[in-house]
Amino acid sequence: MTTKGMAPHCCSPPLDIATGRVIGKCYGRHRTAEFRKFLDEIEAAVPRKLDVHLVMDNYVTHKTPMIRRWLAKRPRWHVHLTPTSSSWLNQVERFFALLTDKKIRRGVYRSVAALRADIASFIERHNADPKPFRWTKSADE
Repeated sequence: MTTKGMAPHCCSPPLDIATGRVIGKCYGRHRTAEFRKFLDEIEAAVPRKLDVHLVMDNYVTHKTPMIRRWLAKRPRWHVHLTPTSSSWLNQVERFFALLTDKKIRRGVYRSVAALRADIASFIERHNADPKPFRWTKSADE
C-alpha cells in the first residue's frame, strides 16, 4: 500500500526561521481538539521570553471559540491569517516539499503508524542538524 489516501493529518510544523528547527506532530484527525494540543506543544517548546508568530490559513478549526480564547490568554502569540483560498509559498511549504521528496515519495507504507514513524524520524534527523532556509533570488527575480 502506498501513502495515497491514508496520510495522517499533520499540522504544519512550527518552524524556527532563524535555526531551521521544526516541531512536528501528526494526528488522526484535524479538529479543534487536536489543533489545541498542537498549540500546547508549541507553547511548551518555545522559550517564554520569545514571541510566537503563528501564520495559518483560514481553516475553520483555526478560528473556533476554543482557539480564540486560548490565543487571547497568550499575549506573546501573534496570529497572521493568510487570505482565504490563497496559495502561498513559504518556508513551511518548502519543509513539506523536502519531507515529501526525501522520505515519503520513496516509501511504501503498510500502515498509518509506519508513515507517522517515518515522518517523525525525518523531523528528528532534520533537527539534529537544522539549517534555516535561505532565499536565493530577490523579489524582482
